[in-house]
Amino acid sequence: MRARSIRWAAAWFVEALTDEVEAQAEAYFRRIEELGGVVPAIEAGFFQKEIGDAAYRLQQEYERGERHIVGVTRYVEEDEEIPILVIDPAKEQAQRQALARLRASRDQARVEEALRRVQAAAREGDNLMPALIDAALAYATLGETVAALKAVFGVYSEPVIL
Repeated sequence: MRARSIRWAAAWFVEALTDEVEAQAEAYFRRIEELGGVVPAIEAGFFQKEIGDAAYRLQQEYERGERHIVGVTRYVEEDEEIPILVIDPAKEQAQRQALARLRASRDQARVEEALRRVQAAAREGDNLMPALIDAALAYATLGETVAALKAVFGVYSEPVIL
């Protein structure tokens, strides 16, 4: 009988914690709605400030020893050497040459048309995936594809929140 009582108490406790988390989430959602929704909250820097404040509080907890990261702030292996990735300059040069060969051998008109379709889909708000796949099959590079999207969407810059 005692085991059943403990299970019921544990179940009640889990439910109480769930209710508390739910209430906190609902309160947070109300704060966002009071700002006018997600987009106005982003534009006002709300999320940037929330993340920055949370990161600061977490860092303070690490520095006061209230919180730990295994392998970083506690149980650190002092003798462990972390290998650093070094790219062989010859391999880098070979990759650059392969890219130059690809660009020279691909159908440039097909690439440009595929990138125009990427931009058109972006402008119209259509599903980008078919156009992106066509661009990849035409051997458009990632940089070229991103540039095509930047031409439509621009580049987002977060507001600086102090």
